[in-house]
This record gives sequence, C-alpha cells and structure tokens, in this order.
Amino acid sequence: MNQSAVRRVNTSVILRALAVSAGPTTMTALAGRTGLSRRTIELILDTLVEAGWVAELDRVPVGGSAGRPARRYELRAEHALLAAVRITTMDVSAVVADVRGRILGRAHRPLRAYQDPRATLDDAAELVRAALDDAGGSADRLRAGAVASGGAIDDEGVVRRLVHTTRWEGVHLPDELERRVGVPWFADNDTNLGALAERWRGVAGDHDNVVWAMLGNRTGLGILIRGAVHRGLDGAAGEIVEARSMPAGSVEHRPVAWLTSPEPAQRAVALARFDAARAGDPAALADVDEFVENIASILTTLSWTVAPSLIVLGGGLEDAADVLLPRVRAALRAARTPAVELRATGLGHDAPLVGAVKLALDRMDTELFGPPAPRA
Repeated sequence: MNQSAVRRVNTSVILRALAVSAGPTTMTALAGRTGLSRRTIELILDTLVEAGWVAELDRVPVGGSAGRPARRYELRAEHALLAAVRITTMDVSAVVADVRGRILGRAHRPLRAYQDPRATLDDAAELVRAALDDAGGSADRLRAGAVASGGAIDDEGVVRRLVHTTRWEGVHLPDELERRVGVPWFADNDTNLGALAERWRGVAGDHDNVVWAMLGNRTGLGILIRGAVHRGLDGAAGEIVEARSMPAGSVEHRPVAWLTSPEPAQRAVALARFDAARAGDPAALADVDEFVENIASILTTLSWTVAPSLIVLGGGLEDAADVLLPRVRAALRAARTPAVELRATGLGHDAPLVGAVKLALDRMDTELFGPPAPRA
C-alpha cells in the first residue's frame, strides 16, 4: 500500500480501539492495543481531534505519581451515527445509535403490507428518518446502517429463502435500503444478530460458541462459532423451521408458543397462560410441559451437532424465563446432553437491533466512520 492507504488503515485501527474502549484512553494504552508506534498514534490523533472525531481530555494526575500526567483521548461517539432496522411480518422498528452502540433514538410502526417488499422497505426508510429525528441527529451524521430480518440471508444481504412466502426471495436488502437512505447498509438474519448482540452486550460475553434460540410461534437459531456468525450455504444455517424432520413448527399454534409472536394480542395470551401455570393451573402446566418438551428436543439435537457452550433463549421466551429455564435445563439433563449452559437473553426484544448496530460497527472503516486521511 502507498503511504496514504497505510495512513487510512492506521486511522481505522485507532478509531476501532477508541470505539471499544470503556473510557478515556492514553497513547500508551492505544499503542498496546494497536501495535502502532506512539509517534504514528500522536499524528493520527492530532488529525482526529482537529476533525472533531476525538476529544483530548484534561490531564489528570494518577495517585501520587510524579511527572506530567498522560494525555487522554476519547472518541466523540455522537459525531457519527448508525441506523438499525428490524423487520417482522407485522411491524418494523428502527433505532439510531452512536458508534459506541448507545441507542439515542427509536421509532416503530405496523407494516402496511409485509407481502410487498417495496412498501415494507419504504416503511423502514421512513422509520430510520423518524428515529434520527428522535435522536436529535442530522442526516449528514448518519454513516451506515444494518437491517435484521427473517429468512435465509446470504453474505451479501440477499434474501434467499423465507418460510411461507416467496415474495422476498432475491431482494438485496442493503442495496434497497441504500437507495432509500443514502448510506452503506448491511443485512443479516434477526437470530444471527441476536446472537451477535448477546455476545457484545448481553449474557454471552464469556462464551465464543453460542446459539441464540427463538422457538415457538416464530422459530430460528443464530449461531456463533469462535465468536463469528455462521451463516452456512446461502445463509440457511439455523433456519430449522424449514427442516420438516424437526418438530420446530409442531407447537406454533399453541397459546404458550405465542411468546415469540409478532402480534401483541397473541403475546398477551401467552403471558396470561404462563401466569396461570405459575398459579398451578393443571391445564396451563400441561401446555407448558408440552412446549418444554418441544424446546428440549430441538436443543438436544443442537447440543450434539453444533455443540455450543451456551444457548440463549430469546425472541420473547425471556418473558417466561422463570418458568421455562429450570424445566428445559431438567429436560436436557434427563436427555444426557453435553453440559451446555442455558440462559435467557439480557437484551430482550432489542437483541436483533443491537446486533444490527454491531454488524455495522464490525464493518467499520474510515470510509464509513472516519475523516479522509490527508494525501501524502
């Protein structure tokens, strides 16, 4: 690479290090994290401070140490904004976050016609602008976005297969959203992004091999292997609702399985059914036991195939975690599965949106988030 290209790469490395830092960072710490020389870091930081991307903070003495305090730097996270969108069969949600992943604005609305991809993506673009307004941000600060959706979505963000409809097949989600909201976009399956979010900001930060499971009225698995999303051929990994030999869809019409429904009225029925089970209602407990048997049968197969160290229940299952977790754990022990840990999501319904923010951050480079480096 020529000198200008090297400068851009180094700038990106420093921006990444500042973005993931928990607080103000010194040049010594940046040198340790990036492997760059102090002189290179100093020159790039000066450029970033001048451009408004980084703030140099007041020097603060540490303890009783002698000498001049170290220079401290912090990314101005609000200087660049990211958008995240989640599309379900019923509604669309959008958030706007800063480059630390902190959500600043939100918007939500029912879809006019899910079977019409063009109208749905128009709705999504409108929601991004509404979330940007809610965040108090301007369009020129929006740098990238990512969309979470159902179905098998390949590495390029193209919908390859979607259960119950063919209307979305072949839709290139990033291209379609970029036409409507003029920044680069990325896309992935919502359960994949749930898994990515959980490892970043949720309950899976101490695991590398993770499955994020949404089972019930909606069914899908997000799989992380060594910390990276495993999409498989054409993004089909985890789309077990399509696997007829598995019992993924056998309980989808049971009220207890409506915990994962996109329809609020159905979720309310499911929550009431679990309240009845907590109160000892025999019929409700029988429904719960049937649901647990279904979940455990899927997770048993998963435990012997993907063999993750952690399975996270999400997509609405967390709303009855106190009832489901002990029963599913007992069922897995009875099935003599490997000692897979089982937890409920720590992010709730936001998990796919948080994962979409992380997806955009993972693609971060100076084209999206940093000022152009001066020509050599």
